[in-house]
Amino acid sequence: MQKDFFEDCRIGEKAVSPGRTITETDVVFFAAFTGDWLPIHTNAEYAKQTPFGERIAHGMLVLTVGSALLLRLGDAALPPKTTIAPYEVERVRFVAPAKIGDTIHTEAEIVKMTEVDAAHGLVAIRGEIKNQRAELLAVFTLKGLVGRRPASPAGSAGGESAS
Repeated sequence: MQKDFFEDCRIGEKAVSPGRTITETDVVFFAAFTGDWLPIHTNAEYAKQTPFGERIAHGMLVLTVGSALLLRLGDAALPPKTTIAPYEVERVRFVAPAKIGDTIHTEAEIVKMTEVDAAHGLVAIRGEIKNQRAELLAVFTLKGLVGRRPASPAGSAGGESAS
């Protein structure tokens, strides 16, 4: 079902995003953009000596890509099309590393909905980012500020209510 407004969402609604492979280019661009050149991400020889045995993606890169994958769900997108902005990210936990070449996807569920005012609501989505082997990499809760369905004018033709 296409979700345009806060009212179109339901607590307990679930979705699974498409996958996206984390590339070496992603890691290098993220390091350049953020200034995070830690050797675990950018030095292959150093990374061989770590418990991971190879370079790993930045946790924040995985979180960024994983949360953005939810927007690629088309009409089933969580959150709805009237999402104005992220409001809060909470309870982020990095469980396992994403390695270069891993294909990640996000499994999401709407866990809370809060009316803010007549024009806005908050939709809280719990996400689990997993790799191609279904290994859990990260968990998070993202709250998005979402538009509400406009009230129909009083006395509109047919007396229909917005639903």
